[in-house]
Amino acid sequence: MSIFYQTVQLQIEEIGWEHLVWANGDLTIMSFKILDKSGRFHILEIVLDKNYPKRPPAISSDVPHLFSLKWYPNSRLKDVVEQFIKHVEELQDFWSVMENIDKSLLVVGPEQPSRSVSFRHINIGNDCVLVVNVNADDPKSMPESRFIGSESHVSSLKKLWRSNARLWSEHKSFVENLAKVLEIQLQGPPDVDMDHRQLECGICYAQYLPTDTELGTSSGSGTDYTCDNKNCRKAFHSVCLVDWLRSITTTRQSFNVLFGACPYCSDPVAVKINNAN
Repeated sequence: MSIFYQTVQLQIEEIGWEHLVWANGDLTIMSFKILDKSGRFHILEIVLDKNYPKRPPAISSDVPHLFSLKWYPNSRLKDVVEQFIKHVEELQDFWSVMENIDKSLLVVGPEQPSRSVSFRHINIGNDCVLVVNVNADDPKSMPESRFIGSESHVSSLKKLWRSNARLWSEHKSFVENLAKVLEIQLQGPPDVDMDHRQLECGICYAQYLPTDTELGTSSGSGTDYTCDNKNCRKAFHSVCLVDWLRSITTTRQSFNVLFGACPYCSDPVAVKINNAN
């Protein structure tokens, strides 16, 4: 076992193996799951150079912008994770604003936006769409805007946006501010059961499995397993979840059922092996 491998193993242990979602064989690429104070899960990917720790790791995550990593000769992986945790805490207001928009307004795009996306297309009636771009560093401020629709309606909306800009208050919700500035009754989202939406698998990141005879009845199928944790609700293909659980040493099997932990929230999951055939 190389010194590099031993060093990285010890540093993962400092963070906690329960936070490790995935790592490649030589431990140069790894992903950690982080739970923020609002109950949102985040995945931090860390890529190590062959000269690590002399050279800092590269990082990536589903956030609107990354932080500037502070790296010193005695820095360790836990320092990277701690800086990332601080960064996501600074983005709490941003995600709260985006969730307020998604839950309260008729959002027509983008479809299933990731946490890094800062814009929304909002149907505001009269065949008009408002495109807003929320400042991730100052999310309660008045956002950048663009109106799409008939020239007459867009012209009047632009005038209201400019003349009522002073009414925008950081002490009110985005929805309240938007209704006041545009002087309109805003439409809410359609009543859609989230459990019936087609979701991407949290392991393979695809909506559907490939069409392959080796997958049997699962060939080409969509996600069919959802985590029971109401703050997680991550969707998976059973076949992907089975493969992932089999790679984890703490997974146990009783008859044709695998028992383990959700890759994202660590809550208990149980999946039938037959479902993955």
